[in-house]
Amino acid sequence: MTMRAIRTALVTALTCALAGCATLYVTSTVNPTLTRAIQCRTVAWAGSFSGANPLLTTIANPVNESLLRNAISAQLGTKGAQLVSANADCLIGYGIGARNVIEGAYPYWGWGWGWGPRWGPAWGPGWGWYGPPDVYRESIIAVDLYDAHSRQALWHAYVHQDLFGLTGQKAEQSIDAAVAAIFTKYPG
Repeated sequence: MTMRAIRTALVTALTCALAGCATLYVTSTVNPTLTRAIQCRTVAWAGSFSGANPLLTTIANPVNESLLRNAISAQLGTKGAQLVSANADCLIGYGIGARNVIEGAYPYWGWGWGWGPRWGPAWGPGWGWYGPPDVYRESIIAVDLYDAHSRQALWHAYVHQDLFGLTGQKAEQSIDAAVAAIFTKYPG
């Protein structure tokens, strides 16, 4: 293990201790048939947010992507998987981003009091909304593992982790904590 990997593992452990990794809920899906048959001793990156990738113009942040790749590399090292550039047993993919979600504003059609055609109260049919909508930001960090030969998915895990407005050390700590939580569900 390199000094960088040791440092990252220590920072991750400290971050988890301070931030409470237990508060991060990880959702994980495993392909049990493939994970029993395939050993991921070596892994390579499945891709990155570069080139003509449409994510470059929307959610991809190259600094956070680099922090995410470093955190994943460190966690792979603790699991005994070696990162290689070619002829890997498995491929590792990732995702990081946020989107706005709107919930709770359901339209309805019915009878009742409302505003009529002459801007006054009226009784009759109409449509409206049940309550104000709930708008929130959903932020996710995800890691995927694939069989390098068949390209079939072995494992997918994600955690909700908001990085909005975080930079520098705080962003690194949040990403490290999320990846450490995700790798608690690593198969094998």
